[in-house]
Amino acid sequence: MNKTFNLLFFIKKNKIRTNGTAPIYLRITIEGKIADIAAKRYIDPQKWDIKAHKAVGNTQEVKTLNLYLKTLEQKVYDYHYEMLKEENDVTAIGLKSKLLGTDREKRMLIPIFQEHNNKVEALVGQDFAPGTLERYKTSLKHTQEFLNWKYKISDIDITKIDHAFIMDYDFWLRSERKCANNTAVKYIKNFKKIMRLCMANGWLSKDPFLGYKAKLKVVERPYLTKEEIQAIYDKEFASERLSQVRDIFLFSCYTGFAYVDVKKLSKSHINFGIDGDKWIFTNRQKTNTSTRVPLLPLAQELILKYEEHPECVNLDVLFPVLSNQKMNSYLKEIANVCGINKELTFHIARHTFATTVTLSNGVPIESVSKMLGHTNIKTTQHYAKILDKKVSDDMSILRRKLQS
Repeated sequence: MNKTFNLLFFIKKNKIRTNGTAPIYLRITIEGKIADIAAKRYIDPQKWDIKAHKAVGNTQEVKTLNLYLKTLEQKVYDYHYEMLKEENDVTAIGLKSKLLGTDREKRMLIPIFQEHNNKVEALVGQDFAPGTLERYKTSLKHTQEFLNWKYKISDIDITKIDHAFIMDYDFWLRSERKCANNTAVKYIKNFKKIMRLCMANGWLSKDPFLGYKAKLKVVERPYLTKEEIQAIYDKEFASERLSQVRDIFLFSCYTGFAYVDVKKLSKSHINFGIDGDKWIFTNRQKTNTSTRVPLLPLAQELILKYEEHPECVNLDVLFPVLSNQKMNSYLKEIANVCGINKELTFHIARHTFATTVTLSNGVPIESVSKMLGHTNIKTTQHYAKILDKKVSDDMSILRRKLQS
């Protein structure tokens, strides 16, 4: 149903300030019902045309004021048109609320972030890994600390988050939190997911990340050479614990499994592959991607070694795996005893499988990527970039072919 709709500007002479200027108001009239909005501009009453509803004169100041009023008027017309499309009943008060933003439910960042994390937590083990949940929890904690540091507040309306907010958050992570580039970028990426969620729900009209660019830097991934693997394999340890940690670490060097994946392996994961030999069929906990890895002779040897171990029998696991912290602590001791001058951690075994064990021996990168459970081959390419020896060997073969 069409309703009468009028707009006009007027000044309130009963609110003249000490400098002699009066405030300008915009009056919205729909079906005889009125709503007045302060234009947040002032003028000398002598310069106001009551009939034309605008300022009079040819000065730049007058032209600027009238242009501002015209823009405000057009904004009201635009909102009126939007409301006609969305609602059956448009009122003067409703249009005023739309213009002032008071019609919108205030949505605060922290509850939205927390609700997201609650959903992630509910899906841990199905769609998300425990590590993913921990990263989002840390991201929320950092966000709260940043709000307090920058604005001295505990929460913020999501519509107040803009490009400047993102840049300040990035700066805070690098300066106050002392985050390295890749760590800062990952936290910002987690925050960006929350902003995308807000936009998808129609709570934000503009992406605060427009214009923000930050790239992950390629980090050199440490790995063991063939000689270092042999040194660890040959070493006799007086401590049974060190021997166990060494064996589990070597198993990962020859299968590429991460700590969390080795810890959960059981006999049920061992099956016969397409070639008739034993393989391990499992899913990577981090990405939930299917992983199938043929068992090399050394890996099979290590599995057999612990087949009757009491802990493995009782818990139905392949290896008596300690906590990640203890494993890494023992690995540092192993590196020291074996004369390996590297910060040895369990994850280096995975890097070693990708480089020394597979890529260096001519296994195609596509096969390595599949065995590692990577969802993107670009992740695997980081390993290939550091294999100068493989490049040298390949070129030596080429030289001999060309010479012959």
